[in-house]
Amino acid sequence: MDDDLHLPDQPLPDQLLVDRLLVDRLRAGLPPEALITDPDITASYGRDMASFCAAGIPAVVVLPRTTEQVQHIMRTATELRVPVVPQGARTGLSGAANASDGCIVLSLIKMDRILEISPVDRIAVVEPGVINAVLSRAVNEHGLYYPPDPSSWEMCTIGGNIGTASGGLCCVKYGVTAEYVLGLDVVLADGRLLTTGRRTAKGVAGYDLTRLFVGSEGSLGIIVKAVLALRPQPPAQLVLAAEFDSSAAACEAVCAIMERGHTPSLLELMDRTTVRAVNAMGNMGLPDTTEALLLAAFDTPDPAADLAAVGALCEAAGATQVVPADTVAESELLLQARRMSLPALEAVKTATMIDDVCVPRSKLGAMIEGTAAVAEKYDLTIGVCAHAGDGNTHPVVCFDHNDPDESRRARESFEEIMALGLELGGTITGEHGVGVLKKEWLARELGPVSMEMQRGIKQTFDPLSILNPGKLF
Repeated sequence: MDDDLHLPDQPLPDQLLVDRLLVDRLRAGLPPEALITDPDITASYGRDMASFCAAGIPAVVVLPRTTEQVQHIMRTATELRVPVVPQGARTGLSGAANASDGCIVLSLIKMDRILEISPVDRIAVVEPGVINAVLSRAVNEHGLYYPPDPSSWEMCTIGGNIGTASGGLCCVKYGVTAEYVLGLDVVLADGRLLTTGRRTAKGVAGYDLTRLFVGSEGSLGIIVKAVLALRPQPPAQLVLAAEFDSSAAACEAVCAIMERGHTPSLLELMDRTTVRAVNAMGNMGLPDTTEALLLAAFDTPDPAADLAAVGALCEAAGATQVVPADTVAESELLLQARRMSLPALEAVKTATMIDDVCVPRSKLGAMIEGTAAVAEKYDLTIGVCAHAGDGNTHPVVCFDHNDPDESRRARESFEEIMALGLELGGTITGEHGVGVLKKEWLARELGPVSMEMQRGIKQTFDPLSILNPGKLF
C-alpha cells in the first residue's frame, strides 16, 4: 500500500498495519508484477462461478511463477497467520476458490508450463496453471491422450481440476482426474515442499498421499507440479442420438447399455426441459414431443458396429427415433446439443444454480423423475443434463436473482435435490466439489466418524487453519 494514503502523524488502524506488513513481507520475495494491491483489481479475484456462496475481500493477490515464490508466500502467511486462498481459473461451481476477508489470494495461473511429455513413460509433468485444453492438444501431437475433459476445459486449469477432482464427458469410459494423477509437488502451509507419488507405472510405497490431495480444494497444501498419466490417443469417436418419449425409457436404455457390457466413450442424457431450452437457443430441430435425448459415442476400432448394438437397445427400451452418425463431422453436429445445454438453460432466467448429484446408475430414472417433482413443487424451471453412464446428474435450477422469493425457492429446491440424491444412495457431488456451497451437507453424507478423521488430517497438514479456511468443513 502507498505511503501517501495516510498522513505521517496519523496512527494507522490495526488492520491497515497488518496489511502493510503483509505486503512488505511478500514484496521482499516476489517480483513487482507478482503482487496486486489495487482494491479494484483484487476485488475481481473474489469468487468463482458459484451462486449463493459468500465471498470476502482479499488483502492482496499474488501471482507467483516459481515454486520458491510459492514457498515464500506460505512462509509469510504462516508467520503472520494470514489465510491463503489458492485459485486457478475460477471456473468452479462450489465457491471453493472464493476469497475470505483479509486473505492472500494465491493465483497459480502464471505457473503454466508443460515441463515434460514422455511418450515412452506415457506421462506429462506440468505446472498447475496449465489449461486443460492446452495440455490435451500438446499430448495429442505425440499420439497421446489426456482424458479428463471438464466442460470448461478451454479455460480451467490442471491445478483446479486436481483440487476439485474434476470429471467430464468421458468419465464413463476413462474415469476422473484422480485416476490420472501419479504424483505431486505440494508446498505445505509452513512453506516446506512435499513430493508425493511417482513417475512409474506402478508404485505402492507408503500411504497414498497423492490421492489425499486430489479433491482437497486447496485445504491441505498448494500444488505446484503434477505428474499425470497419459493414454494412447484413441480413434475418433462416432455418436448416436436417440429420442425418447419419457425420461424413464431413456434411463432404461442406459441401464441396458451398461448391463450388456458396452463401454461407450460418452453416454449423456438431456431431459425435456433441457431439450426445449436447446431448441429455443439453437434451432436444433428436435421434435417438441422429445421428453429425453440420449447421446452415446464409441471410440473403438469399429464404432459403427457398437452404435448399431446400442441403437437396438435404445429401440427395445422405447426410443422413438435413433440417429447414428456416419462420420466424425456428423458426430460433432449431434454433440452440439449437449454442449449447448448449459448456455441454453442460463438463457432461461437471469441466474442458475448447477447441482452435480451422482447416484447409482440403477437410480438414474428415479433421480430425474424426483427432480421434475421438485421443479413442480417450487414452480421453477429445472433442467437436467447428465453424464448418464456414471449416474452423475446436473440439475440446473433457473431463477431470477432479482426476485427474492424465487431466489429463496431456488435455494430450497437445490437443497431438496441434494437430499433426494442421498436418499437414492448417491453423493452430494460427483465432480464439482464441496467448497462453500455444500459444506453443510458433507457431514450428512460422511457421518461423525469420517468427519472426525478428516478434520484430524486437516489439522496435521494445516495446524493454523490458514489454507482455504471455511471450505469443506
